Amino acid sequence: MTEPLLSPSFDRATGQPPVTGRKPRKRPPPFSLRLSKTERQRLELESGGRPLGEYIKERLLPNGGPPRRHRPTVTIEDRQAMAQLLSLLGTKRYASNLNQLAHLANLGILAMTEDERQELAAAIAHIAEMRGLLIGALGSTGGKS
Repeated sequence: MTEPLLSPSFDRATGQPPVTGRKPRKRPPPFSLRLSKTERQRLELESGGRPLGEYIKERLLPNGGPPRRHRPTVTIEDRQAMAQLLSLLGTKRYASNLNQLAHLANLGILAMTEDERQELAAAIAHIAEMRGLLIGALGSTGGKS
């Protein structure tokens, strides 16, 4: 009597797949729900742009667990615009030039009123804040430019 031909991935003695030591993760089957066009539109409006399944689960099971975290979606065009703005902030050296003006004003070489000094300091802070926000939005660590 000859042995049946089994794939090498099967145990010849049992005819079963080999035991790998880990169990396959069983996910529950999806739940399907038919909605009319107006019902779906209403739910999409109420969801406020969130995924519809998430919104429905939240409404049906308000204490069903911690909310899922989602990354904000940024389009490629938005990322390119932010990168260009960050590049302009670096190449035009606005912050550096403003710092030089502030330094000259503090040395007394450049005559400025106290209000002008405060405005200059605020402008420097705003540029630094814009740079930090752009770096954060682009997901960069923000090395010196």
